[in-house]
Amino acid sequence: MTAAPPRVTVVGVGADGWAGLAPASRAAVEGAEVLLGGKRHLDLMPAGTAPAALREPWPSPLLPSLPALLERYAGRRVVVLASGDPFVSGIGTTLVDLLGAEAVTALPAVSSVALARARLGWAAESCDVVSVVGRDLDVLRRHLTPGRRLLVLSADGGTPAEVAALLVASGCGGSRLEVLSDLGARTEARTGTTADAWTGPAPSLNVVAVEVRVDPGARAFAAVPGLPDEAFEHDGQLTKRDLRALALSRLAPAPGQLLWDVGAGAGSVGIEWARTDPRCRTVAVERSPERAARVARNAARLGVPSVRVVTGSAPAALAALPDPDAVFVGGGATEPGALEAAWQRLGPGGRLVVHAVTLETEDVVRAWHRRVGGELARVAVEHAEPLGSFTGWRPARPVVQWAVVR
Repeated sequence: MTAAPPRVTVVGVGADGWAGLAPASRAAVEGAEVLLGGKRHLDLMPAGTAPAALREPWPSPLLPSLPALLERYAGRRVVVLASGDPFVSGIGTTLVDLLGAEAVTALPAVSSVALARARLGWAAESCDVVSVVGRDLDVLRRHLTPGRRLLVLSADGGTPAEVAALLVASGCGGSRLEVLSDLGARTEARTGTTADAWTGPAPSLNVVAVEVRVDPGARAFAAVPGLPDEAFEHDGQLTKRDLRALALSRLAPAPGQLLWDVGAGAGSVGIEWARTDPRCRTVAVERSPERAARVARNAARLGVPSVRVVTGSAPAALAALPDPDAVFVGGGATEPGALEAAWQRLGPGGRLVVHAVTLETEDVVRAWHRRVGGELARVAVEHAEPLGSFTGWRPARPVVQWAVVR
């Protein structure tokens, strides 16, 4: 019989500490047998609070140590102290993932996000929240479109300067920057300027508000499929813009789903999948180490550094990957067993899209179409180009696209 998971109560704490806690949160802390949290949060609890409770700061690194730590205190009244709302990029989500929602009771305080919106007068639906706590700062890049409002959850006092530098490097140096520090505390402060004028530093507890302005002559790329080809570093192995948009429409990205981009080349399809929603995940499989490195650079520059790059060939490189929700095969479809491996790993409703540019690959695709059905199309794109003193059509190489839902 499996033992029940440890139960915990998560109490959100604002920058004003004990003084700002609601009665229910105070009661939970006072009744705790074990208090867990960061040193800052533990220090915010007065010395006479829960005098019998054991106070233990989080170990470092936290995530690998957390299961054993909670198991050690199973059966005792455990209270976890967290910042503000524990489910705004906080420990609450981690605990629910680990223990299940039924084992976690949350008593949130007002989050720094809510306080920042109140100070700025921003409606919740008018801005996006991006956390860079423990994350690559490049995640901001996918949000850099004109007029967009961002609330950036900082890792420390150096984050505002890093955000400002990224904005300048991305052609958004004129963006408005507001650094709101120690929200809810007596030391609360606010500093505003443009990204290219930020000098810093900032207090360690801060939220960075950004109103994105794209500098004259700079380019901003929306999250809709079909980025310009020049947005990607490539050596010619690139699924071109029009065909990429067609492929993504059939791959149908959905939040939380995983794409295998097999024979990734420059990684354009997998990167655009990941850009559609921050919860979309991509594994790009590319046999060339040089191209694999290029995929990683493209992903970082286009705001999705979480794209995982695997150097190897299908089907061998697919064996250890988590099951996909969709698979795009832009190269390597003629490798024995490659399509079979992809097809077998797809669950019901999984999508497979294959592009064929050679007769040999087309033969493979047609055989699969006869076997399992789907949609088979031959796509030819022509672009207008100068022809002497006139303009004519230059055809690109036709591509056979096979799309099927399992």
